[in-house]
Amino acid sequence: MEASDQRRLLREMLFARRFEERCAQAYQEREIGGFLHLYPGQEACAIGVLEKARKGQDYVVTGYRDHIHAIQCGVDPRAVMAELFGKETGTSRGRGGSMHIFDIDRHFMGGYALVGGPFPLAIGFAKAIQLRGGDEIAICFLGDGANNQGTFHETMNMASLWNLPVLFVCENNLYGIGTAIERASSEINQYLRVAPYKIAASQVDGQDLDVVMAAAETAIQYVRGERKPYFLELMTYRLRGHSMSDSGAYRSKEEVERWAQRDPIGIYKRRLIDASVIDEAGFRSMDEEILQDIEDNIIRYARESAEPRVEDLERYVYVEGGPKPWLK
Repeated sequence: MEASDQRRLLREMLFARRFEERCAQAYQEREIGGFLHLYPGQEACAIGVLEKARKGQDYVVTGYRDHIHAIQCGVDPRAVMAELFGKETGTSRGRGGSMHIFDIDRHFMGGYALVGGPFPLAIGFAKAIQLRGGDEIAICFLGDGANNQGTFHETMNMASLWNLPVLFVCENNLYGIGTAIERASSEINQYLRVAPYKIAASQVDGQDLDVVMAAAETAIQYVRGERKPYFLELMTYRLRGHSMSDSGAYRSKEEVERWAQRDPIGIYKRRLIDASVIDEAGFRSMDEEILQDIEDNIIRYARESAEPRVEDLERYVYVEGGPKPWLK
């Protein structure tokens, strides 16, 4: 990989971290309301997998921790932040909020609040691709906690039976909200759970960007070439709580500190410094530029964007036999 690409990938992970941290600050300042689930610690997962996808062509769907997945699909970060601020310029015109980022033009088919909800949607996209005869694939990101839903088993069975071109990416951060995986799943290695459905699967380190990209390339080539499903489990860890209301009391400080030593940004930064691709001064300069960009362009855009109008309360809402103001 070219040094310029390595620096770009480091910047994308660092941008993701600073974007999410700024979201947390805006939430505490009451500029963002509702639910907010952040991504720090898991950056290598979304960025590594989507680096190997065809952006704007492959269809991507995920759960409610969705900001970075959307941005990596090409969604404007300003529109994502505006959505969090509840503004008309947001990706869902301020109606969806954090858990419902959506951009059909970039084939980001949404974040969804229902645990397990993206599974059947993903195979719906894959079935549509199959019927059209295209070479795109569907990519479904999921957390380990979603795998105990009935939709998981129904979806895996159908994906295998129908040979659907879908990649399931399990971001296993070891906790379903505050419940440790060993207390909720009789099989803690999630990739083994698809064996009864005869789906190809693997498990890799989700904290190492290079490892994730290599595994994602293998998985995506398999799905695109064989037109069959694949299940990729990425072992990762969220450094923040499940949501902004999560105190994290169920995790020991020692555990969090141990995983912080495996911060994906730190791992990749050290690798690039060792390879003389970047130095500490260059990293600091990159960080400062990102922070300034987020403040001057993204936060300012969200703050200055228009609020949805009261007159548009029923706009974009469909009621059988009712008024259709969007047709005016």
